[in-house]
Amino acid sequence: MDVNIWEKRWLNNDIGFHEAEPNPNLINYLTNLNLTTGSRIFVPLCGKTADIRWLLSNGFRVAGIELVELAVDQLFSDNGMKPAVTSIGKLKRFSDRNIDIFVGDVFDLTNETLGAVDGVYDRGALVAIPPDKRASYAAHLTQITRHAPQLVITCDYDHRKIKGSPFPVSGDEMQDCYGKAYQMALAERAEIPGGLKGISPAHSDVWVLRENCHDDVRPQSEIALTRPFDSTDSGF
Repeated sequence: MDVNIWEKRWLNNDIGFHEAEPNPNLINYLTNLNLTTGSRIFVPLCGKTADIRWLLSNGFRVAGIELVELAVDQLFSDNGMKPAVTSIGKLKRFSDRNIDIFVGDVFDLTNETLGAVDGVYDRGALVAIPPDKRASYAAHLTQITRHAPQLVITCDYDHRKIKGSPFPVSGDEMQDCYGKAYQMALAERAEIPGGLKGISPAHSDVWVLRENCHDDVRPQSEIALTRPFDSTDSGF
């Protein structure tokens, strides 16, 4: 990922991907990860998402990583927090009560630096990773989180009509990225009203990923899911 491009977008407030309110998919489907109060949830490429505020207010601890430091500054200031900042190798860590956000390249984050996490919430990371780096990202995320269960939100559309992120991620690509490590369930597929950026018809997918036990592998249809998705807000 080109840090200069993303820094420029944050400096120019060109952040149409940012949602002012928590994403309905998170609220509706997080229960499927079977987490308890106090669980630590990793949010990759987190920006200043309002989802973090929701997680904290619902008793979860949060870890995240973001490429652009300005986004992390705004995350803490918007939520009235004054973080302690430390340098760890190529990364910086911004910490306050129940929250640790790392600034830097996600590929520089190790499981030792991240620490133990109980779940992963990926609303905007996989779709922001260029397709040629997607498999490497998925393998790295699986490794640093030690196969923690994931709630992943993607979108799919005709890539010939729109260039750049959010990149389309098909079901087959999700299977390629995570199928060996996880049992996968497509919780919901919903059309994006008006299409993506008003240009291309598109749909959003909500995926629940649970560690693959190998000796008792269940097909996607056998993974029980709860709390239906509100398709009025796709998250894109």
